[in-house]
Amino acid sequence: MTLRNGLDSLLRPEDSVLVLIDHQPYQLANLNSHDPQAVVNNSTGLAKLAKAFKVPTILTSVIAARGGRIFPQITDVFPDQEVIDRTFINTWEDQAVVDAVKATGRKQLIIAGLWTEICVAMPVIHALGDGWDVTVITDASGGVSVEAHEVAIQRMIAAGANMMTWTALMGEWQRDWARTDTAALLSEIAMAHAGGSGIAGFWEQQLLDTPVGAVGGGAH
Repeated sequence: MTLRNGLDSLLRPEDSVLVLIDHQPYQLANLNSHDPQAVVNNSTGLAKLAKAFKVPTILTSVIAARGGRIFPQITDVFPDQEVIDRTFINTWEDQAVVDAVKATGRKQLIIAGLWTEICVAMPVIHALGDGWDVTVITDASGGVSVEAHEVAIQRMIAAGANMMTWTALMGEWQRDWARTDTAALLSEIAMAHAGGSGIAGFWEQQLLDTPVGAVGGGAH
């Protein structure tokens, strides 16, 4: 396996394209590797992150008439975007999705979806074989059991895929806090979706906005 190291191996927003696969009610109903609400939160944070960095994002579902529409928390981030509905379980066999990815001209393919062991693993392994640089966002994905999710991750790593969490991707895309055009947007996303780190952000802003001497109320 080729080692993934060096500066060029890090993800760059200008080279990235995101595919969100089957974040649908049917899939969520048997999600047991993660807290379902956490996956909804993380996938929404990931979608907002892609929008902030102007990363092209493809939304796709499988037989939405039976499995339900993609969570509104995600589609609300891209209100004017059509969701590609498939019959193929393997997203990378659906030519409409592949064509949409290729049309971006980017080669760093980032994937998250439900379930990890089926609807994520198959397109990841397939795209790797086609020469793509593939990253899986593990905490915006999930499987029917912890074992299913973890075995799928092991399988994809063996095939050459890169694994990250959505907050790790946030740091990698930002890379430098001097990039002020996205730094402010990231703070808003973190406050809404990054749990304790986000809440700490609210507190930090409060402290920065509090004049020296305004706390304590004086001596008694």
